[in-house]
Amino acid sequence: MYKSYDYIIVGAGIAGVCTAYFLSKYSKSVLLIDKNDCLLSEASSAAGAFLSPLLGKENPFKTLVSDSLKFSIDFYKEILKEDFINCGVCRVPKDEKDKQKFEEYEAFMNFEYEKTHEGYFFNIGSRITPKDFAQKIKNEFETQLNYKVFSLKQDEKFMWIVNDELITSNLILTTGHNINLIKEDYLKIRPVWGQKIDVLTSSINCINYHKECSVSSSCKYKNKNLVSIGATHHRFNESSDLECKKLLKEIEEENNEKLLNLAQDIINLKDIEIIDVKVGARSCSVDYFPMVGELIDSKASIEKYPHLINGSFVTDDKLIKKKNLYIINGVGGRGFVLSPYLANSLVEFLMNKKAINESILTNRLFKRWVKKIKLNNR
Repeated sequence: MYKSYDYIIVGAGIAGVCTAYFLSKYSKSVLLIDKNDCLLSEASSAAGAFLSPLLGKENPFKTLVSDSLKFSIDFYKEILKEDFINCGVCRVPKDEKDKQKFEEYEAFMNFEYEKTHEGYFFNIGSRITPKDFAQKIKNEFETQLNYKVFSLKQDEKFMWIVNDELITSNLILTTGHNINLIKEDYLKIRPVWGQKIDVLTSSINCINYHKECSVSSSCKYKNKNLVSIGATHHRFNESSDLECKKLLKEIEEENNEKLLNLAQDIINLKDIEIIDVKVGARSCSVDYFPMVGELIDSKASIEKYPHLINGSFVTDDKLIKKKNLYIINGVGGRGFVLSPYLANSLVEFLMNKKAINESILTNRLFKRWVKKIKLNNR
């Protein structure tokens, strides 16, 4: 006999946790599962959880980040209250070329700022502590941790069965760089592995900084000041997490030294002691935009509309969706900014039929993939 839920979410990173939270406002039959023993592990634990503006000229991605930042700031403030850390962020140019770019961007800055001798200070810049956020939100929905999904299948009523134990009307995948549960060739993720360190220092730092790395404001911990520094960027050809983590372990000290040097280039931190090192893989899509909503069933779509394989007249009405299957993925290095906004968008689509921003639907990925098939078969 299966244990039944209206909604099962696979993956308890920041995207999955936010999705479970928003769903819990509509349904008491929500289960969030994860292979790890706690919420916000792996990439979410290795993130600095910085909330800061994206600089640049106007474009759809910048608009998405700006809208997400406004939404997420309000969301975290509501959940965390006094534990929300609004300390501002100073964006520091890396070099003279970068400085010229920043000056060009001034006309396009969406948030109030102050020009300083170091760079540009944005008061909206904030951060959260993932552990605090997980603690505040964990009782809003049911969880099943230390639970690895090895089997997904659908019955004749299009219900999703997980491991022959759980059954749900709606399955939502927020699995980050691990996309092995669903086989779709158009669904591509480029994992970027990062390392973050927490250090104790005798120095006090009042604001967040971002240059070639990010340095957090300090908080009191064991009579010293705790500062988070992150993150490195590594792409590996190895396919398994175990292999990638082994490679990162081999260069851990080198990465620690690199992060400390980059941090010291921003602010002088004295009497440094590293107390924690976290690694995780950010899930980046091929075009940097996240992917949210229903998944296209490529096999069913092409079988019904063979002309799609030519890459012409690929319209949304010809795209057949996988029934009762949804996704949030590809949030990259801005997971804590994007995830609340994306999760709310998906839940509003599910509950209130509110359309999701076209730029983040999986449709775009399928359309590009079909056109490449055409080119490859010429």
